[in-house]
Amino acid sequence: MARDYNAAVAALNTLQSNFSIVDAIRKSGKGMNTNAIPEMIEWVRRIGYEPSEFDQLNPIHVAGTKGKGSTSSFISSILAQYLPQKTSIHAERIQTSVGLYTSPHLRFVRERIQINNAPISEEVFAKYFFAIWDRLEASAVAAGHPNPKSTETKPVYFRFLTLMALHAYMSERVGTAVLECGIGGEYDSTNILVHPSVTAVTSLGIDHTAMLGDTLESIAWHKAGIFKEGVPAFTAPQAEVAMKVLEQRATEKGVKLVQVPKYAALESVKLGLHGDFQRVNASVAVAVCASHLQRLGYSNLPNPNNNDTIIPPEFITGLERVHLGGRCETRTDTRQSDLMWYIDGGHTLESIELAARWFALAVSQPSTPSAFSTRILIFNQQTRDASSLARRLHDTLASALDSAHPFQHAIFCTNTTYKDAGFKADLVSMNANKEDVDSLKVQRALAESWDGVDAEAKVHVLGTIEEAVARARELLGSGKGEILVTGSLHLVGGVLEVLESESEAVTQISTL
Repeated sequence: MARDYNAAVAALNTLQSNFSIVDAIRKSGKGMNTNAIPEMIEWVRRIGYEPSEFDQLNPIHVAGTKGKGSTSSFISSILAQYLPQKTSIHAERIQTSVGLYTSPHLRFVRERIQINNAPISEEVFAKYFFAIWDRLEASAVAAGHPNPKSTETKPVYFRFLTLMALHAYMSERVGTAVLECGIGGEYDSTNILVHPSVTAVTSLGIDHTAMLGDTLESIAWHKAGIFKEGVPAFTAPQAEVAMKVLEQRATEKGVKLVQVPKYAALESVKLGLHGDFQRVNASVAVAVCASHLQRLGYSNLPNPNNNDTIIPPEFITGLERVHLGGRCETRTDTRQSDLMWYIDGGHTLESIELAARWFALAVSQPSTPSAFSTRILIFNQQTRDASSLARRLHDTLASALDSAHPFQHAIFCTNTTYKDAGFKADLVSMNANKEDVDSLKVQRALAESWDGVDAEAKVHVLGTIEEAVARARELLGSGKGEILVTGSLHLVGGVLEVLESESEAVTQISTL
């Protein structure tokens, strides 16, 4: 077997749980696997580590429903401003690099494992992937497993990537690792950390109910599972019922929990991530970084408890320079200059509402009065209550734009990337019902639902993202247009793959 990046991605995809397994877990009502942490610790030992060794990474652990990826990215970007620089006059500096582990990815699986805010290269990804793969097979041989090369001797997809990220960061001697939880916290694969530097909980909402329960109290209980005795903990402002649970769990665990205010100084900062709600995420990141850097011996830091605290230039630079694709992202089309893409991976009722408000504000900005603009929606959500999300999107936009018809066209497609080639390997997803995808069952239901709330909009049902992008351009012709892509990070990743592949192809041709 080849041992390059493509081979690594192909092997990694064999560790995905297929739809029947995922669906059985959802329907069982059993929730999260309460043995998940002991199982994960056993996997850690099989690759040659003890969980306490990861304390060397000075890890920062982030959980939450909304904004945990954005907050983690803000944290990493701020800390990067404290790395050694030849031109720096500061004596105090983190002496090594900053790792960032997030999920899901958009275009490339290696986006999940970053060092100094850049994904590791294909070569480095393959190196550490096969290092873990080989250690697990060697462990299986030592244990007398009858087929050490089978997938039985490896953990599932997310667990494997978590092991790989931790191994990569240890091998690269990363000075601080920012780790975003996958689902929940208490039983999440990342929750093997023994003594992190800081923990944080971002805004909470209802999501992953089959695993975490369908109340804010239950979800807050799971998220607070990352709190560790004696380790500072921060939280974004929460609903009263959620805050009560977080505080109770903090008390039980011997943790001082601080609810972070929205810092006044951030009102004048142009954040690298758009959307006014990002100021909440940025505030949590400021508090976390202040606590972390103080622990490492730094001074002249913000006071996390003071709403009017002064934010140092390094913090502001980090907040301004951060980039995270697919979150309130705008881009001009490379083929039609009058076409603007608005892309956000909102996939819960709360986040879809925030995406709608952001889009409404963006398209309501003053423009040439005579320039009529066609608005188009591209939407999908393959596993959650898609129709509820679509209706919330419509209702929020109808109110914000003062129009019951926010889009002239609504396109519903699957998350399959290309018409002929199917999924790009990095974007393969096996936890959706293949029959539903092939029959466009979800997309047809969405079209019917949208037609029920806005009969004036023309609805389109398509099989792939590539076709959806092409149809949107076709509908606009040479006219001015605004396209909102939302409902799923998997959809967003596919759209970015199509658009950026086009752009990269144009660049390659121009350099010939």
